[in-house]
Amino acid sequence: MRIGILQTGQSPAPLREEMGDYPDMFENLLAHEGFAFQRWHVEAMEFPQSPQDADGWLITGSRHGAYEDHPFIPPLEEFIRHAYAEGVPMVGICFGHQIIAQALGGRVEKFPGGWAVGPQTYDFQGTPLTLNAWHQDQVVERPEGATVIGCNDFCANAALVYGDRALTVQAHPEFSDTFIRGLMETRGRGTIPDAQIDAAEERLGTHVHSDVVARQIAEFFKQPRK
Repeated sequence: MRIGILQTGQSPAPLREEMGDYPDMFENLLAHEGFAFQRWHVEAMEFPQSPQDADGWLITGSRHGAYEDHPFIPPLEEFIRHAYAEGVPMVGICFGHQIIAQALGGRVEKFPGGWAVGPQTYDFQGTPLTLNAWHQDQVVERPEGATVIGCNDFCANAALVYGDRALTVQAHPEFSDTFIRGLMETRGRGTIPDAQIDAAEERLGTHVHSDVVARQIAEFFKQPRK
């Protein structure tokens, strides 16, 4: 099964050489699932010709807001709507989670409650799972057809499923503690309150369930479809 990775942002340059870019992290996360991968850097306006160019699509995180005015966002939303209509499965993480919701009629905004940084625990249909997070934007209104499968008190729409067509997660199963620490230093200080970063840094080392979510993603892609 070939998974097309739609890259919507880049990891900070000081971290990229050592820890890779976002597509590298997803390929590592799903390395044992038997997938083949192909990448399109949609942030740089490199798009697939058709949703049928892959068997499933994975949309990465980004430092951009889904509601911002960037050239790649309208064609990406159109691509999402076409893939959804054609039944080609999609997975979205963080920005990917948000842009899928927005493209299908939901609403994303800069959350007035502030940032989620570092390990966060979510209720996944009765199972507590801890994942690294890095976001201020949230899906605040779900589109029609989206069902909540993960939430906590801070993020009501932390994971959504759209039947067998899309699975989206606000947190980052692909982010290691080392990468989160690097984000704190390269993008966090001066943007996020120091006290919040310090508290999140103290939580690093908490066991995260990236492997569980990776398996959920793989099972979603592989499930039988008509």
